[in-house]
Amino acid sequence: MKPDISFNGISMNDLGWLRESISFPAPKSQSDTVVVPGRDSPIRFTEALGRVSYQQRSFTVTLTMLGDRERFNAMSTEVINRFSGRLVKVILSEETDLYAVGTVEAEPSYDPLTGKGQIVFSCEDGDAYRYHTEETVVTKTGGGKVTLFNDFMPVVPKIKTTAETAFAWKIGSDSFRKSVSAGEWIFPELELQSGMNAVTLTGTGTTTFTYREGRL
Repeated sequence: MKPDISFNGISMNDLGWLRESISFPAPKSQSDTVVVPGRDSPIRFTEALGRVSYQQRSFTVTLTMLGDRERFNAMSTEVINRFSGRLVKVILSEETDLYAVGTVEAEPSYDPLTGKGQIVFSCEDGDAYRYHTEETVVTKTGGGKVTLFNDFMPVVPKIKTTAETAFAWKIGSDSFRKSVSAGEWIFPELELQSGMNAVTLTGTGTTTFTYREGRL
């Protein structure tokens, strides 16, 4: 299968373009240091808030085609008008379960000697994380323990209950409790970390957790 890439669900292969190369590096961490005179090592603030934050993601995608100038002009005009300067959802054919988000800019070029046209789409302001294309939904009826698995990105789930329900969970050494009536809720304290997250429910209704996972 030919390598492909889609912008907002539109395949570049279907538009006649070949994905020739991609550069999709991991984002760098947001790091800050202070050098103190007389101290051998600097003070590092990378994890000042208890976790690492990341800079915007940059990436480039090179698309090519073969044909005369007229065909290149028509094809490049179509994709530039659709996507250049716009916020797009980017999915690689090798990882259809993940997408990146960012504003792309287009740089077209054409070589009349070889009849090869090229467009380089670049992004400088992409979200640091790549997101799962499908939201994770976990449902529990009645009381008991529910385990919420999460990928690398911390995320706070949306919660829907059909009856009065009490929640209890721990993050590190801190314990939390919440009691709510039927409805939709978000608990900022219930931030899912990477791996398994346990929540204990007390109630007779049905509770649904919905969240979108992400990774670098």
